[in-house]
Amino acid sequence: MRTLKLALCGAAFAGLAACGDNFNEQALIGAGAGAATAVVVDGNPFVGAVVGSAANVIFCKENPGRCN
Repeated sequence: MRTLKLALCGAAFAGLAACGDNFNEQALIGAGAGAATAVVVDGNPFVGAVVGSAANVIFCKENPGRCN
């Protein structure tokens, strides 16, 4: 069961690479992926959304060529 959760978590974080074209899209996509991951691993969806949103925005700012 733990392997399944880790695989799903990895897949959700890989989805963050989709990024978005602007800050709002980046934050929204990240929040959705983070909340979904938190639900899968029995975590707090709000915290997952905040962390996912921040992670996606930071990733897109650090790697602009991979996000557009």
